[in-house]
This record gives sequence, structure tokens and C-alpha cells, in this order.
Amino acid sequence: MESQDGTIALTGQIGLIWKQTKAPLLVPFLKVMVVVCLAMSVMLFVERVYMGIVIVFLKLLGRKPEKMYKWEAIKDDVELGNSAYPMVLIQIPMYNEKEVYQLSIGAACGLSWPADRIIIQVLDDSTDRAIKSMVEQECKRWANKGINIKYEIRDNRNGYKAGALKEGMKHSYVKQCDYVAIFDADFQPEPDFLYRTIPFLINNPEIALVQARWKF
Repeated sequence: MESQDGTIALTGQIGLIWKQTKAPLLVPFLKVMVVVCLAMSVMLFVERVYMGIVIVFLKLLGRKPEKMYKWEAIKDDVELGNSAYPMVLIQIPMYNEKEVYQLSIGAACGLSWPADRIIIQVLDDSTDRAIKSMVEQECKRWANKGINIKYEIRDNRNGYKAGALKEGMKHSYVKQCDYVAIFDADFQPEPDFLYRTIPFLINNPEIALVQARWKF
């Protein structure tokens, strides 16, 4: 009985202490948290307003790439034929891309560009043999359709995907290419991608790189 009475008394004392201290402890903490939440809300509001102003400003000025730089569509030439179009190398670095390899390869092979003026280079660093085999078979399938596609592998992963891109540039057939387009393994470029981007490089010698928008 004495032990139980002592436990009840101790519990009562703890409860009393908690009642006396929770207000001084919790109230300042909650006040600080309210201030922090208000500050964050103000920051988000200011960011939204700022972005809105920037978007309106850009819309009014109309600073589109086509207006800032020279852009002319590539014209067909009866005498030159397809040679009027520059040779383009498409690089697609891959690493165990089981879910997306078909989509990315298919999108690259579906680019609307003269077939004899494009080389598609699939740089496969996959370590999974099954996936490696599937990617190779997909490349062969497109090659059988007349697409100029190269399946390239290497015996190491030095530099990872960047290293694969660099290694891909060492192949002899790359020397005949004028421009290089790089698509990651989950990219699906629109068919007219080259028609919209290559003219910037052709008509503006000071431009060395064109970066397109990513959509998700």
C-alpha cells in the first residue's frame, strides 16, 4: 500500500510540475513556430510575385531566341540534294535503362532529318546483361529499317555517362559529322527538334551550344 501511495504521489507531483511548466515552455515555442511559418509564407508570396513580374516582363519584351538571333529554315537545294543539310551525330548515353530505352531510341530514330545525314549513337554502359542484350536488339531492329544507328559499348565506366560521351567521339565515323545532339536515356525529342535547333548554329557562328527546354 505504501508503495502504491508513493507511486501515486510521485505521479501527482510530476503532473503538477508539468502543468506549471508547460505554459512557459510551450507558449514561447509555439509563438516562434508561428513567426517562422508567417515568414516562410511571406517568402513564398514574394517569390510568386517576383516570378509573375519576370514572366510578364519577358512576355512584353518578346525576347524569344528567334528574335535575339538569326534563324532561317534550311532550304532544300535541287543540286545539292540532302548534302544541303549538315551531318548530325545523335548521342544517347545509357546505363541499365530498362524502362525507357525503347522510347528514347525510338524518338531519336523518328527525328525528321534526311536519313543519310544523321548518325544515331547508342552508348551503352549497362552492367545488367539482360538489359544490355535488349538495348542491342532494339538497335538492330532499327538498323534493319534502314536507320544509321550504332551500338557502342566499352570495357569500363570511367567518367560515367560523360565518359561514355567522350569515348563515343573517338569513333572514326564521327569525323564526318558537323554537329552533335545529346539526349539522355529518358529524353523524347519532338520529330522537328533538329529543324528548330540546327539553324541557330548554322546562322550564328558565335553560338557553340543550343540547349532546349525539358518537359516532364
